[in-house]
Amino acid sequence: MSTPAPNESTALVVAGDEETRVLLRGLLRLHHYRVVGEAEGAAQAVNLLRQTLPGVVVSDVNLVDGTFADLIEAAKTVAPVPRVILVVPNSRPHAAAEAPVRPDVVLLRPFRIRQFAEALAGPAPEPPPT
Repeated sequence: MSTPAPNESTALVVAGDEETRVLLRGLLRLHHYRVVGEAEGAAQAVNLLRQTLPGVVVSDVNLVDGTFADLIEAAKTVAPVPRVILVVPNSRPHAAAEAPVRPDVVLLRPFRIRQFAEALAGPAPEPPPT
């Protein structure tokens, strides 16, 4: 049985605060993505990830449950694998190194709209190990 392909134009937004979720949701819509779910923490996001199979997961590093690494790890083990974009503040440029599995793209905040577009359009993520 083949695994269903993610809808590449769908996205899951994850951030601990509403303001950041609104910003990320707006940027995704600007680039013609349909937001299929939003979460403020990793546990909620992992559930949504498995239910919606988005093509892209855009997560801020600041989550209410503080476990963005769990989200990245879960995203890399589901099939099909979504692109994972991690947004981190300039004050924490090495935050992605805290995760045992790396995101596909790390965007330092503040970023330009062009940088966000490039993150969305990057190469396909690696499939999970078999």
